[in-house]
This record gives sequence, structure tokens and C-alpha cells, in this order.
Amino acid sequence: MANFPTPEISSVVNSEVILYAKVRGFYYDDFLALRNIDLPIYKNRITALIGPSGCGKSTLLRCFNRLNDLIPGTRLDGEILFEERNIYHPQEDAIAIRRCMGMVFQKPNPFPKSIYNNIAFGPRIQGYSGDIDEIVEQSLRQAAIWDEIKDKLKDSALQLSGGQQQRLCIARMLAVQPKIILMDEPCSALDPITTQQIEELMQQLKEKCTIIIVTHNMQQAARVSQMTAFFNLEMREGSRTGELVEYDSSAVIFSNPKYQITNQYVNGRFG
Repeated sequence: MANFPTPEISSVVNSEVILYAKVRGFYYDDFLALRNIDLPIYKNRITALIGPSGCGKSTLLRCFNRLNDLIPGTRLDGEILFEERNIYHPQEDAIAIRRCMGMVFQKPNPFPKSIYNNIAFGPRIQGYSGDIDEIVEQSLRQAAIWDEIKDKLKDSALQLSGGQQQRLCIARMLAVQPKIILMDEPCSALDPITTQQIEELMQQLKEKCTIIIVTHNMQQAARVSQMTAFFNLEMREGSRTGELVEYDSSAVIFSNPKYQITNQYVNGRFG
């Protein structure tokens, strides 16, 4: 294990570290997209990743479940520790890692199947031998959508509204019981009422899961998260590279951050 310094976090954090990014650099071919990331993620907390467009927030999110492996030419220099195991070790199975880390994308992506089969898909391919009906109902209830669609389980998931599709995708992810939920701007295309439903759902889910959310909405980050990491773009060797500027409790980041640039960003005076 590499010997990285522990970040200075002013608030006392009682949760254990479940995920730890110790990244010296992340590359798309020769382009350095991220550097000097030292970021512990605490169990049963919601951690928000904020910063201007292009600073590598979504790239880092995809590093956590190795989705970037699917992009030719990408390379990570460093470690990402999940429950103290380096998930980038050659012997680690990327597919097994992804089973532990569910992903919710900016745009809902339900399968062109029935609502029921969307939820049942994951447990079935994992060889679940229990009651699939129970898993489907439990997951839809957890995602706060059961009452709306319990009489439509045979209907196509593509017929649902955008907000319902997003909650369906969350339910589909919950059906495989992930330990970590990764959310990449999950509310950016949703109306305020549906956004509130998703945010309330996140607060419920963190009792059982750890959540990492990328968002450009500062009000949302302040509302839902307990920890916040601010990233910015820095000029390095003629190109702009994402770097972690400051990481602390959300209360500190949004009221009394250490750096002026963080204060400018969270208060809309950036750029």
C-alpha cells in the first residue's frame, strides 16, 4: 500500500473509510485528466464532488467502479482502495467490483423490457435463487416508486416519465444490493418535485449504503451531503488538469472553506 498523507479534515469523522482514492494521475492516452487526488470516502455518508465542468469529477466517479477500463487508452497511476483492497490490482475482477458499486447516470437508462424484468435482471444474472418477486417489490419500495407502478409491472419501463425512470434505475441498482452508490448528476434533467424525491431517497439509502454524487447544483450538494470535495482545473504543461483543492465536511465547505477559490465557487463568484 502506498504511503499517502491523510487529508486534514477539520470536522471529526466517526465513520470508517470504505473507499480511498490515492491517485497520482489519470490519463486519457497522453492527456493528464486528474492528478494529486487523496480522497477518503466514509461509510454511510453522502459525499458530493463539486467543481467546474471538465475538472474530472465524473472521470473520478468512473474510476471507482473501473468503468474507465472500457475506454481505450485510459490509465490510472495510483491506487483506489475498496475495503482496503486495491481494486486496480491485476488479480481484482472489475465485474465483481461493479457489482458492489451501483451507478446512476445523468440520463435514465432503463432497459427496453418490462418494469418487472428491469428489476429482476441483475439478481437473475447473478444466479439469485430466492424469491424474485420479493426482490422486485422490495427494491421498488426502497426507491419510493412502488405505489406508483405496482399495477404496471408488466408494462414497458420506457413508458414511464423521466423521474419515474430515474427511480426505476435506482431500484434496478438496489436489487443487486450494492455497498456504494455512484450518482453522476442524477437530478439535472428532473423537475423540482422529482428532485426532492430523489434527495429524500438518498437520505434513506445512506443508512445502508455509501453514496457519492457528482453535482453542479451547489444548493443540492449543501442539502444532501455530509462531506464535499471541491475540484478545480489547473494549468499543467500546457493543458488543464483536474485537481482536488479542498475536502471537508459540507458544513465547512459551504460556510467557512479553507481556500478563497472554494468560497468563490460555492457562492457563485467563480470564473
